[in-house]
Amino acid sequence: MGKVESIIAEVKKAVIGKDECIVKVLAAMVAGGHILIEDIPGVGKTTLALAFAKSMGMEQKRMQFTPDVLPGDITGFSFYDREEKAFHYHPGAVMCNLFLADELNRTSPKTQSALLEVMEEGQVSVDGITREVPRPFVVIATENPIGSAGTQMLPESQLDRFLISISMGYPDIEDELEIVKGNVQSRGVDKVEEVSTKEELLEMQEDAGGVFIHDRVYEYIGSLVKATREHPMLELGLSPRGTIALAKMGKAIAYLCGRSYCTPKDVASIFPDVSVHRVRRNARARAAGMPSEKILDEILKNTQMPKTFQMGKDKR
Repeated sequence: MGKVESIIAEVKKAVIGKDECIVKVLAAMVAGGHILIEDIPGVGKTTLALAFAKSMGMEQKRMQFTPDVLPGDITGFSFYDREEKAFHYHPGAVMCNLFLADELNRTSPKTQSALLEVMEEGQVSVDGITREVPRPFVVIATENPIGSAGTQMLPESQLDRFLISISMGYPDIEDELEIVKGNVQSRGVDKVEEVSTKEELLEMQEDAGGVFIHDRVYEYIGSLVKATREHPMLELGLSPRGTIALAKMGKAIAYLCGRSYCTPKDVASIFPDVSVHRVRRNARARAAGMPSEKILDEILKNTQMPKTFQMGKDKR
């Protein structure tokens, strides 16, 4: 069993019936990006993050975002030592490999913005001094659906920092019963074993970055992005950062499939997850009750995919 398969197998011990979500989260980590999970409480968002951290030997920290959380709790702060008569830096919660931001949209915009620099540049600035966070660094943020008690929308600038946005949803009743049986004796995360290291994740990120993308696939990516910007139901399409995210995720999906090249199907399979949190519906779409997911599905169907070209076979 290869490294990718081993990680997926371990996470599946804790997260039952969500194989597609597991693969997409791992792909985002291999692509070097951050993950946003929007869903109702109690469907396993936190368990998913903890299982990945444990299976990959990553130092993880979790913060429950509430209205009273301050930016310094995230980035760290300086304090004055009277004995040494000097200021010292107290590390914040993001000084780890995997930072779980639980219910991010329940805290204030000022606190939310404290994550912007570290998500984009992998560093924090406190009192004019810049400090790098450990590598690899991944943020998995969860948010409750807009409209839930005590929530507020994340700004577009922050949403754009997340490589993908997924929704886990309720499990099938058969899977749910398996979850119940498995958690009667112990937590699902307790069954997860370390099968990889953070250094190996860095190697996977480097290897995935070398996956080849043909010009025709790049043209397909451009066509999809252009369609989001010109769609009559959208007032905000994908930004250039979104275009880059689509290419990165296409490479990562190809890498997880054991290929050294990216196909149009790789791009199409991840397009909704890269785009759903980046596009914004206009008044016409909201009045018609047209969800973003349906609009993106329409774009996929109406955008011509390049003809299949064989450049090798999957290794698995």
